[in-house]
Amino acid sequence: MEDKLFTNGNILAWLQYFSDNTDIDLEHVKIFDITRKNKNLIPTVEAHRCVLVFTQAGDKDIFYKMWSVGLGDCEVIYNEGSEPEGEIKRDKVSAMIDRGINASAGMIVLNPNARSTVKFGMDNKIFASGSVKYVGSEIRSVLLSKMQIDDRKNLCIISGESIAVEAAMIASEGTVIAVEYKESDRETMEENANQFGLHNISIVDHVGEDTMKGLPVPNTTMLVASASLEQELDYLTKLNPDMDFVIYTLDFRVAANMRDILAKYGITDVSVIQISVSKLTSKNVFEQQPAPWIISGRK
Repeated sequence: MEDKLFTNGNILAWLQYFSDNTDIDLEHVKIFDITRKNKNLIPTVEAHRCVLVFTQAGDKDIFYKMWSVGLGDCEVIYNEGSEPEGEIKRDKVSAMIDRGINASAGMIVLNPNARSTVKFGMDNKIFASGSVKYVGSEIRSVLLSKMQIDDRKNLCIISGESIAVEAAMIASEGTVIAVEYKESDRETMEENANQFGLHNISIVDHVGEDTMKGLPVPNTTMLVASASLEQELDYLTKLNPDMDFVIYTLDFRVAANMRDILAKYGITDVSVIQISVSKLTSKNVFEQQPAPWIISGRK
């Protein structure tokens, strides 16, 4: 049985402490233990008005990361010790960016601007600048929708960069395997994962048994079509014969041949669409964006 820093008894004690010392309706509290593996705090706070967070001593920049993604107005209710006792304190995240977590304890984070829906299509300006040329937010929204992500889904995303970041936020109880062939792109992915506080992304440099051994088997793979497409399909369909695929390409010939390519791997339920986006410029002229084909396939 997995060892837990916070047992059911600890959690109940902290709930009783906050119940006795605040006027918060605990019926609506989201309990979230970030001391356990692959837990993402920032997306959870963004999606819930009230989160009871259990933390481990040593996280030096937890509040800075929350502030840097726009959560500075959130209020934190906490105490100074590692036990549910003593004086209650309340501060905004923006006033706590220079402090970290110095004791394993519970704290409540209140987010009055929480959204209850899944957020698709983040602005590209939010992501880390680096070697990656990010796909447009509108196209990314369609790709994420085609992937049909739920909070426990395991995903493999090949050369998807920003798609991997958003997918990791949505699949908060699952895992994202981000495959980036270039070292510079892997470094940018690591920067994004750190910036958004994502602990459920595993970054690897290629698709294969040596890199994916020990990682959760993906339910769905999203990939950008490349010269290694069939090699990737061959390995992944052997890893999970029931895997779903979402494929992005700007090459008409690849899109036209995709039904035949996927059929070789037993994937016969295939949909091919093209997405076109135009944006109005400052000169009142519509500028055409790259118009990719998006192929989704499943057995």
